[in-house]
Amino acid sequence: MAVDLLLGLQWGDEGKGKIVDVLTQNYNIIARFQGGPNAGHTLVFNGKKHVLHTIPSGIFHDNAINLVGNGVVIDPVIFKGELDKLDEQNIDYKKSLLISRKAHIILPTHRLLDAASEASKGKAKIGSTLKGIGPTYMDKTGRNGIRVGDLELSDWKERYRNLADKHESMIAYYDVDIEYDLKELEDAFFKAIDVLKSLTFIDSEEYIYQAQKEGQSILAEGAQGSLLDIDFGTYPFVTSSNTTAAGACTGLGVAPNQIGDVFGIFKAYTTRVGSGPFPTELFDEDGETMGRVGNEFGATTGRRRRCGWLDLVALKYACQVNGVTQLMMMKGDVLSGFKTLKVCTAYKYKGEEIAHLPYNIEPENVEPIYTEFKGWNEDLTGMSEASQLPSELNDYIAFLEKELEIPITIVSVGPDRKQTIFRN
Repeated sequence: MAVDLLLGLQWGDEGKGKIVDVLTQNYNIIARFQGGPNAGHTLVFNGKKHVLHTIPSGIFHDNAINLVGNGVVIDPVIFKGELDKLDEQNIDYKKSLLISRKAHIILPTHRLLDAASEASKGKAKIGSTLKGIGPTYMDKTGRNGIRVGDLELSDWKERYRNLADKHESMIAYYDVDIEYDLKELEDAFFKAIDVLKSLTFIDSEEYIYQAQKEGQSILAEGAQGSLLDIDFGTYPFVTSSNTTAAGACTGLGVAPNQIGDVFGIFKAYTTRVGSGPFPTELFDEDGETMGRVGNEFGATTGRRRRCGWLDLVALKYACQVNGVTQLMMMKGDVLSGFKTLKVCTAYKYKGEEIAHLPYNIEPENVEPIYTEFKGWNEDLTGMSEASQLPSELNDYIAFLEKELEIPITIVSVGPDRKQTIFRN
């Protein structure tokens, strides 16, 4: 049975966690395929807000297996914190949470390296979440990393010490003022490792292969967004993994011809956290309103998100590189009350009008060209049927579907799982 795939089409924070939670009832297995605790997937149901960083977003459903794939990097301390919160809610995760032996582990010194590297960049910093993600992936590609499966080996602590010592010498090289108590950090780390070892480790590529043979349904869950992809994002202001559809193949061990539907999630407008180019960013009252009404603060960092109009040029690009088959539009409710809406349909790039994403979208090269739409005033948050949506919103959706040539099958009108409208 084919593996369906869900991913973000912008710079992250699109609302992937909510949709995975909504769709989990249709799947036997939810599998995270890349990223780490730099992700923040927010779910709201029964009047409570839940934020997951590494654990798949299907964990609150009793009938679903949740798998952390080989492409994910795991910080045991943060992971333990997520498990503690699940314990408080009496979630029996030990029967439903599986960890790939090939997933890499974030060491305390990875986080220190991240902080030292970012501090050394000064004004050229890339906006890292300082979770140690980049240094961990660097050790992975440099063939120095420690993997979950290593925890089952007798010499894993020796491997840890050798790598941590190497990291400390690298931190000293940066010559920046980073104060830390490694013993204190390691105490928390090793306690969290003991908790991690109480879970079930698997050879995940074999597990998924056998599950497919048995006809089980699988949804691969991505983190961050396509415009943060290490290859296809706005480099160097990107994450350290492949956030696009190809990352699901390498992050889970799934063959390309085994991918089924590709669900692309996007906001009705655009946001970005941290540094990097953002052609449609707003610095006026409209941008402030989007941020305030949309509660645009990072689920992981708490940083204020930059806000702007929907960028159709970038969205088309993301749909193209991912092979998106269905679109899901989030936060349509946030745009209620705007008299006029704008959508960027082309760029003026070095004096020429273009409709594709160029190599460089820094502000000195790119100026957005907008198409305007009439807004709506209706409160969408109480709506449950597509027939209830205002005509202006339907016009907005119809325009996007025509331009993208992909159906928008879900419109989200609020953070709760119940505030989800299925269109087709």
